[in-house]
Amino acid sequence: MDRHEKFTKMTTQPVGRLVCEFAVPSMVCMLVSAFYNIVDTYFVGRIDTQSTAALGIVFSYMAIIQAVSFFFGHGSGNFISRALGAQKSEQAETMASTGFFTAIALTTLIAVFGFLLMEPVLTLFGSTPTIMPRAKEYFVWILTGTPFISGVFVMNNQMRLQGNASMSMIGVMIGAALNIALDPLFIFTLDIGIAGAGMATALSQMVSFVIMLKMIGLRGGICLRLRNFKPSAERYAEIFAGGSPSLVRQCLMAVVSICLNNYASRYGDSAVAAFSVVGRIMMFATAALLGFGQGFQPVCGFNYGAGLFPRVSRAFRFSVAVSTAYCTAVAVGGIVFAETIVSLFSAADSEVISLGALVLKFHCYSYGLNGFIVLTNMYLQNTRKTAAALLVATARQGLFFLPLLVVGAHFFDMTGIIAAQPLSDVLTFVLAVVMVRRFKI
Repeated sequence: MDRHEKFTKMTTQPVGRLVCEFAVPSMVCMLVSAFYNIVDTYFVGRIDTQSTAALGIVFSYMAIIQAVSFFFGHGSGNFISRALGAQKSEQAETMASTGFFTAIALTTLIAVFGFLLMEPVLTLFGSTPTIMPRAKEYFVWILTGTPFISGVFVMNNQMRLQGNASMSMIGVMIGAALNIALDPLFIFTLDIGIAGAGMATALSQMVSFVIMLKMIGLRGGICLRLRNFKPSAERYAEIFAGGSPSLVRQCLMAVVSICLNNYASRYGDSAVAAFSVVGRIMMFATAALLGFGQGFQPVCGFNYGAGLFPRVSRAFRFSVAVSTAYCTAVAVGGIVFAETIVSLFSAADSEVISLGALVLKFHCYSYGLNGFIVLTNMYLQNTRKTAAALLVATARQGLFFLPLLVVGAHFFDMTGIIAAQPLSDVLTFVLAVVMVRRFKI
């Protein structure tokens, strides 16, 4: 399919069909990416509580790398989507390479600082002295794979926002399958322990990086070429406009992870492990939601760029309905089977299981609201309502959650920590409703 045929398809076919067509490979990509964390948590949970907790500590770093990568991936990808909708291919090509190579350079620099300041960084992230040895073993391999992890995130978003999510899915799935095979081999057969989990993740992401780099230019996609790397204030301003909501949202995820780890560490390694396990479970559930929302984004971007605003509105309403039904089903399942789900990732520690089940239930009490919240943020982001998108992006984890967490921990101890998330979801939902009414097309 050439770019003209793609334009015709994106602007004439029924929006519900298009959203579903792009959502399926996007959901697979997001679920597979989240599967890296779930698989690591499952196998590492068989080692000891400190190793499980170490995954939660290092996740804060992973969230930072994901924030930077999504910033450049979404920022450049959203511009690419609109440029292709307006049939400005040369501008799209320059933006793709500028966003990709800048992300690689910046995340490599972050990894270098991580190597130089490993123990202070892990302590800042909430590591206790008993968790530190396990965290260092895992962290060194995640730092090694950082440029490849970042590159995969950027290419995935650029390919998806060009309407080539199925191509991206292939590279991500091959890496995930390799990770599933290498985890038990390295952790148990070769007896490398938690370092084996980090090694498996790094190697798998390297393989995905190479495959996606070879495939990104296929099916009318835009190739990444160093000669098209043309940094400028104007291009970075466009990246900021399209990517800042993702940057803020993901950075807040890192901040929240750090704060939760530090508060939980007051109650021991089992508490850190419990929040780590629930965090991975909810991330996996949310991966499908984000993947479905990402199916909405290219439809929104193309049609907004083409001036077909009624199609944008129809796509938004359809996507909200489907995502809300999904979130409600997840919430019910999480409440009913909370203890069984948590026990899959911590077979030996009853304290982790009981506390983790309670935390999971509280997350699920408000999870049904997240479909509307996520789709609202994506709608505002792709229609270039930057300030509104930033407000919604910061609300759930920053504007509401962090103050609720601090107050709850101070006055209500563990109960306050656990209750902060559902209260934040309710307040963010109200804000999202206001924003949609304000910026309705």
